Amino acid sequence: MNRQPSFIKVYRKQIFGWILAITTISIALYYGIDNKIILFITFIVSIFTQIFAGLGALIGMVPFIGPLIIKVISIPVFWFLNAMGYVISGVAIKKGYAVELAKSRIVTLGLLMGIIIGYILGHLFPLR
Repeated sequence: MNRQPSFIKVYRKQIFGWILAITTISIALYYGIDNKIILFITFIVSIFTQIFAGLGALIGMVPFIGPLIIKVISIPVFWFLNAMGYVISGVAIKKGYAVELAKSRIVTLGLLMGIIIGYILGHLFPLR
């Protein structure tokens, strides 16, 4: 028979990373390190290790409720980022940076189109 490895064996590095991150953050909070420093270091580590993306994928694997939780968490984040973009755009236009703003909006549009095309291609040709 073809036996699949256990969940712990497959994801032992990620689980170790999550435990290490939670422990490190807890210790830093206990010793009273500034919250901004903890947030900055956590952000930098999460960018390079993608530790929280793995946690999101793990939550998303739970049938029915997992994708719902991920959508409930991620959609407001995009709304907030979009709202901040509008506020910053309004301030920039008022200060006379309309040309620079138009250039940055074109770059943002290109980035969003790339994300959408990548999403579509990823679902058309999944890696097996």
